[in-house]
Amino acid sequence: MIAVGIDVGSMTTKAVLLNGQIWRSVVRPTGCSPRQSAREAFDELLLGTGLSAGEIGHITGTGYGRIALDFINDAVTEITCHARGAHYLVEGTDLVIDIGGQDSKVIKTDGQGNVIDFAMNDKCAAGTGRFLQVMASALGADISELSELSRGAEPVEISNMCTVFAESEVVSLLAQGVAKDSIIAGIHRSVARRVAAMAGRLGNGSKITFTGGVARNGGVKEFLARELRAEINVVTASQLAGALGAALLAREIAK
Repeated sequence: MIAVGIDVGSMTTKAVLLNGQIWRSVVRPTGCSPRQSAREAFDELLLGTGLSAGEIGHITGTGYGRIALDFINDAVTEITCHARGAHYLVEGTDLVIDIGGQDSKVIKTDGQGNVIDFAMNDKCAAGTGRFLQVMASALGADISELSELSRGAEPVEISNMCTVFAESEVVSLLAQGVAKDSIIAGIHRSVARRVAAMAGRLGNGSKITFTGGVARNGGVKEFLARELRAEINVVTASQLAGALGAALLAREIAK
């Protein structure tokens, strides 16, 4: 049964097509119109497959922009989808750390992809992709460069997690001559500490999988592992976990 999952995040839109065990994916910027971005991602997903929209058995939407989609069959929360997707990517995952553009979540599961409990930070940008983006801008760097720039550096203490005050603190540290790599390492550690505190409220898992766009940042992953004193699983498709989970749920419904 052919199924599609679309995860419309604040910064990127991800789409996954499942056809048996073969899946195809698309990642594109969300931009100012979640509906248009999702539609374009869906159309791109079908390109080259020989499939028409009418041949898709079920389409499930997730992410903050899911309510704007008028071509999906149903919508499911990203918490449910990330739990299911993470289990598919790393079998036996019982704790999911999802850091996206506008929020960060820690999800406790039963090891089979079903949610038991979760903690979420969606009230401010602290500990999110947006926080890292603002810090990168203050440092004159691209967000994609942060991981490599901080590799092996000793982190400086970043005392503020409020994005506005942290940005001012970073500018002040640069003016004092503090090395850029140490500042970036400090930023990564501050994000990891914020997320680890949420994980602590749920109880650490035995198999932890990192999902969301920030999972591509090796510096954040490294400090998460230190803070949680545990191995953190990241796979190539970690950013797609939400869309993949939505596609898996869509396939179950279609069957």
